[in-house]
Amino acid sequence: MRLLAVFAHPDDELGCIGTLAKHARRGDAVLLVWTTHGELASQFTEDEASVRRIRQEHGATIAKLIGAEHHFFDMGDSMLTGSRREALQLARLYARFQPDAIITWGDDHPHPDHRMTARIAFDAVTLARIPKIINHDLSEPLAPHRRPIHFYQYPSAAVQRPVVHVDISQEIGLACEAFAFYQRFYGWNHTPEEFKAVRTALGREAGVACAEKFQLKQAFLPARDYLF
Repeated sequence: MRLLAVFAHPDDELGCIGTLAKHARRGDAVLLVWTTHGELASQFTEDEASVRRIRQEHGATIAKLIGAEHHFFDMGDSMLTGSRREALQLARLYARFQPDAIITWGDDHPHPDHRMTARIAFDAVTLARIPKIINHDLSEPLAPHRRPIHFYQYPSAAVQRPVVHVDISQEIGLACEAFAFYQRFYGWNHTPEEFKAVRTALGREAGVACAEKFQLKQAFLPARDYLF
């Protein structure tokens, strides 16, 4: 399996970190993607170039911890618009990575960067299926991504969709380690114990020790030949 997770800022991935680690440990290809560097986060006093470097280091550390590949786009913290241009960047990444499943933010999240990331991640699935779109102005053509794909989002109370629980009982220690990495850097008040407690509560919903929870937004069927 090939699993891609796309979020707006480093640390957004904590909601699915155990799931990503679970797939990586069983030998699946896992790619963790951020649409921005989160360069405007209020915790930073450095210039934006330095913040980008720090955030890239954070991303590399987390990816190495869970055994994933990673990639940063630079679409601009607080500047995402949900445009076709942004979605096309993701679509070309899909064409290269060929994911079987995608995890992202819920599309009704109050943070605009999160909503826009969810939007372009969803739109990119269709764009990635159409060769004339993804290959426009490219000197080296990409093969379209036309295989079946499942699109998951962080749960929303406002939208009723099929729910999927992932058992992360074996990965909870690693997930807490990832959380603690960010907590130490940012000085968050909530603790790894509280982080674990949320996963324990989700585990009770599914009858396991610890879990992460997603909603299946859509399962895309194989693309047909009429997508030129």
